[in-house]
Amino acid sequence: MKKVGIVSLGCMKNLVDSENILGLFDRNGYEITNNPKEADVILINTCGFIESSKKESIENILEMLSYKKKVVVTGCLVERYLDELKKEIPEVDLYIPIREYEKFNKKFYVLDNSVDPSIGVDDEYRIVSTGPYSAYLKIGEGCDNRCSYCAIPLIRGGFKSRDYDAIIKEAKELASSGIKEIVVLEQDTTKYGIDFKDKKVNIVDLLKGLLEIKELEYIRLLYLYPDEISDELIDLIGKESRLTPYFDIPIQHSESHILKDMYRRGDKEFLINLFTKIRKRVPNAILRTTVMVGFPGEKEEDVDNLIKFIEEVKFDHLGAFTYSQEEGTPAALFTNQVNEDDKKKRLAKVMKAQQKVSYIQNKKHIGEVMRGLVVGKDDHGNNLLRSYWNAPDDVDGKIFFTSKKELHNGDIVKVKITDAFVYDLMGEEVDE
Repeated sequence: MKKVGIVSLGCMKNLVDSENILGLFDRNGYEITNNPKEADVILINTCGFIESSKKESIENILEMLSYKKKVVVTGCLVERYLDELKKEIPEVDLYIPIREYEKFNKKFYVLDNSVDPSIGVDDEYRIVSTGPYSAYLKIGEGCDNRCSYCAIPLIRGGFKSRDYDAIIKEAKELASSGIKEIVVLEQDTTKYGIDFKDKKVNIVDLLKGLLEIKELEYIRLLYLYPDEISDELIDLIGKESRLTPYFDIPIQHSESHILKDMYRRGDKEFLINLFTKIRKRVPNAILRTTVMVGFPGEKEEDVDNLIKFIEEVKFDHLGAFTYSQEEGTPAALFTNQVNEDDKKKRLAKVMKAQQKVSYIQNKKHIGEVMRGLVVGKDDHGNNLLRSYWNAPDDVDGKIFFTSKKELHNGDIVKVKITDAFVYDLMGEEVDE
């Protein structure tokens, strides 16, 4: 039996693509391996979002080539730089850009006729790689927001919602296979359904449809665009206990003039009002965001104001990164670029401020009993919990807990939080 290995880089949306591709190989009798030395074919699903991710993708391609196996490279980097990659790294056996995923089987057949050319990439035959209890559910593709710094529309194209019935069908199949938690994602989940002409459904309708699948214990929503978060969505999340009260809202910055130059909708006042409203309507809401420092035209005063904003809103989880000057984007042509040293200093400054905020927020959970999934153990034998507080994409902190009995991944338990740290929580299992 032939074996296939895969390196999936970048975001969780890319991971779902990788799982769909693995489904093709599984249907053709391939065994999946994590050891590149054992693999007959190595797949690399690349990321091309920012400079660091491009570098990581190139490094992985070169490393996998060293194993002297058949190497297939796909994903965002290939979509964006196909011709350049063919020229610079001709040793790769096959490049398949995103736009040709529908032809994946036929293109691979030319390289290796061990696959049936009539069996294509199909999300109905996806190989879930996130365990037998949790899975991502992708509800669309591309993005229409066209932020001035972002290359995603250049890579993935405009926003296109997935068919409602296809999503519900996949969610039912995941639930029937034992999946207890699904994480709904897309570049902008709040825009779901806006491109439908005949069927008038939106993200609230989709979530209500998913809630009808009773086997699903937890449904989490990621990547919400601020001005598309309706009161109806907030209230639904606040009302339905199986919808985690987890609001992942990347804002990129707080200062209105920078948001305007980023081509972001809404200003600082709008953001403050939005987070105030969410906390008022959903008292146990967890707020997560992402911010960028070093955007063209940003001054030290803007960073200081961003920190004040972070301290005012009190985000439970916050990720930050430095601006990357991406070719083909409007911001790459802005003349007032910030030097790399200043970007790094600003990033450190923001993260230091968030550490204080995070610790304050985490201490509020001491004494709380959280219900959630057992998701593994740490090196010291402590169990790991995923509750409404933390998403499964390794961006948030971890919840460590002790138990008097042996537990298994996917078990649902209750944990009383006994201690808090800058990013993590500690607790002990309590009886149901």
